[in-house]
Amino acid sequence: MMRTPPSKTLATWLALVGGAFGLHRLYLHGPRDIWTWLHPWPTLAGLYGVQRMQALGQDDRLSWLLLPLLGLMVAQASLCAIVYGLTSDERWATRHAPDSAPRPTGWGPVLGVIAALMIGATALMATIAFGGQRFFEWQIGTAPIDQRNSRAMP
Repeated sequence: MMRTPPSKTLATWLALVGGAFGLHRLYLHGPRDIWTWLHPWPTLAGLYGVQRMQALGQDDRLSWLLLPLLGLMVAQASLCAIVYGLTSDERWATRHAPDSAPRPTGWGPVLGVIAALMIGATALMATIAFGGQRFFEWQIGTAPIDQRNSRAMP
């Protein structure tokens, strides 16, 4: 049975929409790809961090560690969408459909790349900002501000 060659447009949009869960790898490489099954775990851990932060507040240290995983997985999925969308049609055909001629893709992958740039850059910058803020708050210490000021004063 002959399998139809994977669409560059569909792979780009799957990476953008469900790439954090590995849907693009499932589409391109099938269910036997180990990386497909490793994608959901950090994403689910990050979502658990979001849930903990909503339930317990921003002082929960476990959510500090888990939440950036979600941002990094969204950023890597966006990077995959950008790479897929910017791959030339000839190279895509050589890599994913060596027995068929290259198909022109049109504007679908380009629009996916534009969306991936916006989403990926936002997720990555938010992750860096959140992680940096929490790190410096942790460096300062957890004592209330009035206790720190009373120790500094003679």
